[in-house]
Amino acid sequence: MKERTRLDKKISSVRDIEQTLEDNIGMIELAEAEGDQDVIKESEGILNHLRTKVERRQLESLLSGEADGNDCYLQINAGAGGTEAQDWADILLRMYTRWCEKNDFKIEVLERNDGEEAGIKSITLKVSGEDSYGWLKTETGVHRLVRISPFDSSARRHTSFASVSVSPVIDDSIEIEIEEKDIKVDTYRSSGAGGQHVNTTDSAVRITHIPTGIVAACQNQRSQHQNRAAAMEMLKGKIYEMELRKREDAAAAEHGEKTDIGWGHQIRSYVLHPYQMIKDLRTGVETTDTQAVLNGDLDQFLEASLALQLDTKSGRSE
Repeated sequence: MKERTRLDKKISSVRDIEQTLEDNIGMIELAEAEGDQDVIKESEGILNHLRTKVERRQLESLLSGEADGNDCYLQINAGAGGTEAQDWADILLRMYTRWCEKNDFKIEVLERNDGEEAGIKSITLKVSGEDSYGWLKTETGVHRLVRISPFDSSARRHTSFASVSVSPVIDDSIEIEIEEKDIKVDTYRSSGAGGQHVNTTDSAVRITHIPTGIVAACQNQRSQHQNRAAAMEMLKGKIYEMELRKREDAAAAEHGEKTDIGWGHQIRSYVLHPYQMIKDLRTGVETTDTQAVLNGDLDQFLEASLALQLDTKSGRSE
């Protein structure tokens, strides 16, 4: 039923586009016969807006990966550099939060580790919404910021790094088996919000997958049992995402493509001083409207990196 609802929604969207196109072509033909320039101008404006909508729907139709339609986990970790890097991680958190709000995606904080003075050391979010993993999966990598640090009394320019990791939420259609002997479970006291019970008991859970070194943690639930279950689901998603990337890297290697889309690679540079420029190092897409991007206007980057990944997967080149 979930799949049927998803398909019905997509089909309805295409039919709405067809109807809008047909209606406005008809309006333009009538207006031309009557010499009504105002109606012509209005209909042309609607058709220009429709073009943008069609281009996005066309790209969405390519979100056909195994887990593209799933919800996702988004994790941000501050790099070395103390308060400056932690503030940068917090700025990224705000950027992704704004993007999710604009796209009607729901956000749930699973774990948060605040910085001592400002910002965050790390945070893990669950992003819920149709195709959220498909849209955000190419954000995995290192994000670099260059600016005059507000924490430097000498007003010097600083370069900061933060890493982003995106993995799918695993649903019932995907089976991932993890043996108890392969995991290490640690419990600790939550440092985030959640009430008296959460903050006074060792209810937070961190699970380490020993063979891969992958770590998943959750602290937002009231009980240790609930946090363990949530952390285990997250761990399955990370292991699954790792396997997906291995397959994609192997496919890219077969086609002779070199792609730097994996964990640990710098994917985007955000320069706020001495000039304003945000540039994606994989696609070459850039903009000088830095504030718009930091306020969640990410679509141009997401669309370009998704198109590049799809071209790489199919063996096409520009």
